[in-house]
Amino acid sequence: MQPSKGDLSFSEDAVIQSVCDDVSLFTISALDVKEALVKAGVGCGILYIKFNDDNERILCRFTMSGLKAAGEFCKIVNYYVRTKSVEIPEKVEQQVCEKCGRPLVEGIQECLFCYNKLSVIKRALFFLKPYKKKIIIAEVFLMVSSVLYLLVPLFNRYLIDNHLRPRVGTWEQVLLLVGGMLAARVVGEIIFIVNARIFNKATIQYANDLRVGAYEKVQLLSMNSLAKRTPGDLIRRIMEDTTTIRDFLTDGGRWAVEQIITFFIVIVILLFTDVKLTLLVFLPVPIVMFALSRFWKIIQIRYERQWRKNSKCQSILHDIIKGIRTVKAFGNEEIEIQKFSHATKELAQVSSDNEALWSRLFPLLTFFTGIGEFLVLYFGGKAIMQGELSLGVLVQFTMYIGYVYGPLRWLVSFPRWLADAMTSMVKVFEILDEEPDIAEVDVPTNTPISGGVRFEGVSFGYKSYEPVLKSIDLDIKQGEMIGIVGRSGVGKSTLINLVMRLYDPNMGSVYINDTNIRDMSPKHLHENIGVVFQDTFLFAGTIFDNIAYAKPGATLEEVIAAAKTANAHDFIMQTSDGYNTIIGESGHSISGGERQRLSIARAIIKNPDILILDEATSSLDVETEASIQDSLNRIIKGRTTIAIAHRLSTLRNADRLVVLDEGKVAEVGTHKELLMQKGIYYKLVMAQRQSSKLAEAGQA
Repeated sequence: MQPSKGDLSFSEDAVIQSVCDDVSLFTISALDVKEALVKAGVGCGILYIKFNDDNERILCRFTMSGLKAAGEFCKIVNYYVRTKSVEIPEKVEQQVCEKCGRPLVEGIQECLFCYNKLSVIKRALFFLKPYKKKIIIAEVFLMVSSVLYLLVPLFNRYLIDNHLRPRVGTWEQVLLLVGGMLAARVVGEIIFIVNARIFNKATIQYANDLRVGAYEKVQLLSMNSLAKRTPGDLIRRIMEDTTTIRDFLTDGGRWAVEQIITFFIVIVILLFTDVKLTLLVFLPVPIVMFALSRFWKIIQIRYERQWRKNSKCQSILHDIIKGIRTVKAFGNEEIEIQKFSHATKELAQVSSDNEALWSRLFPLLTFFTGIGEFLVLYFGGKAIMQGELSLGVLVQFTMYIGYVYGPLRWLVSFPRWLADAMTSMVKVFEILDEEPDIAEVDVPTNTPISGGVRFEGVSFGYKSYEPVLKSIDLDIKQGEMIGIVGRSGVGKSTLINLVMRLYDPNMGSVYINDTNIRDMSPKHLHENIGVVFQDTFLFAGTIFDNIAYAKPGATLEEVIAAAKTANAHDFIMQTSDGYNTIIGESGHSISGGERQRLSIARAIIKNPDILILDEATSSLDVETEASIQDSLNRIIKGRTTIAIAHRLSTLRNADRLVVLDEGKVAEVGTHKELLMQKGIYYKLVMAQRQSSKLAEAGQA
């Protein structure tokens, strides 16, 4: 029995239609729809709609592989509900490879099994272009060195056949020949050392360029793109994968040239010496090449899996070390040890399986590679005893066999090396090729920013099927202080993220001074916005450096003025070295309140036109908060300020309060006006007052 095939579509006539086995199940006019939604469960999800009368209807159920497609469907329907315009994208982003059907690795749009290997290698080599002259010089030295090495067997043959075997040579002639062999070897070694130094210097610079390029691209990626990857994954790509590529080109590339040159020179020499013995030398080659072609896919898949396990370990390690205070505070050291231990065991198992496979494969291929040597010794020895071949020729063959089988043995191990390097290349180039979500226009409109901010029909969700903000219309006037309030998770921080253009709206636009911020340069926008985040972050360095971070080149007087405004100057002067005091990473060597005051000083030092305060006083005691609030009241005059505060009392002097509820603007007004309405804001204030009374009673 064939399974039923269903299809859910949204037509250009704004009609939702479900068809199963070519039979229409239902049609719904989008004019009757209020909103399309997705609920993601465990192993499956539900796509449903809300009608204008608030009734709901399930449209379909789907496996988790269809989650993104369901989200895109909701996005299209909701766009129509708001604008009455049908916008259907030509192609939905694929989550599986179109060629092989395998699922794509999360955060990577390139299939690791179907990509063009040759084009990836060509691109890696293209980055060597600035060092082309050095590489060519190094390779010429390598070629000369290889040719000098190849002279030794010829000297050896001539010595045996013409001077030792007939015993007609003098000791002076023997000494001359031995000296010639020694000179060829010494000069070859010297040239090889020079080649290695030139080549290594060029490839080190190459790896640095690749690393810096990847880091620059990471800086340009949007928060949405960065959220798809863990910090450990990004660190591995920038540092370890670039080093892997460099090692592959340094050792693999250089040795490949040497082995190929040596291989073909030796073939020519051997063919001119004895064709039959030469054919015996190459007899096992087809077997080895066939085996390599059969095992290549297996090796590639295994090393890609090993890469992912390694990346997972590094991500866990990064998170644990970064959050070590939280781990210790909750006494979860044993849990984290087990988590990391489990990840490393998985890595060890995959690595062990790969090594076990290689330990069986490599000796087998190496054995077949060396069969020709035994054939040459047998048939060559037989020819000597029959007087058909000289001893010197056989010795020359046995010496040159090493130069023939060396490249073949190197070729046997090359797939393992190549699989590891190719995985790293794909990972690095995937970062370099990713188009930033926050794209800068070719000719930005960098008009002076004086502070007016306007939201027009803004809807946004970190996942398209889970909107956080829905149809936000809000006009913030120049110089106005706006307080954003609401329950946790309603989108307060998301709203200010859109103002800073850390994300772009899924629908609608944000304007500053009547200019769409998409038309502005992100650099120009960020230079005119000061922000204090809820989670303060300080860099490892001096207090001076952390405050001046927002204004490179700031003078000491400017830093001190900003610190005084943020009420941070007094505690700074009590530290061991004042403004030159070193604070550790994330500022863990100072208190939370001190970190927040430094963060406020950093935000106001550049005198921004727009000031954003995301829980700017959440870590401060009441007395310090009151002191800083006085400072903030002074600096917000004349500039547009958007503030989010946990303590609603700190926003009572705002020009307007915007209350968010279920992702929408529910109420707008002053503190007094909203209290009189006795709506959502009133309930929030009453709940907070009740909590304060209970806390005071508990302390009493």
